[in-house]
Amino acid sequence: MAPRNLTRDSEFFLLGLSEKPELQHLIFGLFLSMYLITVFGNLLIILTVSSDSHLHTPMYFFLSNLSFVDICFTSTTIPKMLWNIQTQSQVITYEGCMTQMFFFMLFAGLDIFLLTAMAYDRFVAICHPLHYTVIMNSKICGVLVLVSWIISVLDSLLQTLMVLRLSFCRKVKIPHYYCEVKLLIQLACSDNFLNDMVMYFAAGLLGVGPFAGILYSYSKIASAIHRISSVQGKYKAFSTCASHLSVVSLFYCTGLGVYLSSAAIHSSHSTATMSVMYIVVTPMLNPFIYSLRNKDIKRALNSFFRTPPRKALLVFH
Repeated sequence: MAPRNLTRDSEFFLLGLSEKPELQHLIFGLFLSMYLITVFGNLLIILTVSSDSHLHTPMYFFLSNLSFVDICFTSTTIPKMLWNIQTQSQVITYEGCMTQMFFFMLFAGLDIFLLTAMAYDRFVAICHPLHYTVIMNSKICGVLVLVSWIISVLDSLLQTLMVLRLSFCRKVKIPHYYCEVKLLIQLACSDNFLNDMVMYFAAGLLGVGPFAGILYSYSKIASAIHRISSVQGKYKAFSTCASHLSVVSLFYCTGLGVYLSSAAIHSSHSTATMSVMYIVVTPMLNPFIYSLRNKDIKRALNSFFRTPPRKALLVFH
């Protein structure tokens, strides 16, 4: 007999990182600390960029957008996990689960596209420096961010609608700390073949495509740096993209590591633990990477803390 559609009566449970009671206080304290560092660190980057007119350039425009997205990205999962630990409850409503899944995929997609736009910005700056201000004008930067939002919203909406068509049995136990689309598809009581196809197609298109764009940009950047004769010139050119390259490497290496390990281990709890790297740790480290390895950000931070912040619009020429 085919399973009945019990979705309206279903109870969704997020099992979290560990079901051991003795670890809950440790997990709560650790994740609360990381979440606060992520929010305040990225918020500080946004305020610093907006308050310093010297940073009203395309590179820092994308950086402030990335910081905003990182705050939203972690806010889709961590607060709910902390609330469940505090209330000693694992319950999440069906509507809440679908909403969380939609926004998680939305901000994950935006992260990828913004990193790609930043790689393109570095490519133009190093490979076409004379035409940089013409190519990377405010209109083009605005269009790149707008297109990133549109594609990410459409992808997230499509995948969420595909999950909404599925039927779930009465008790749905999700071995994760958030509603992960792949797990929800696997836990459905109805046929999920079409969902799998859409999910893998979207992952290939939105994951491989931007990554190929980043690799192409940096291959051209490496070639352009290699042609520079002076050591000082090479160092200066490389330093302009070192921070972004570090963030890209951290994001993609941790994400790829989770994907490959999940395919090899077949343990949802282990995958949930490893996903902390790119969902929580990477957004937390991004402000440190950009502030520690970037002289402009260091100078702006010093200026920001020395003088009262002034109201400024993030506009560049």
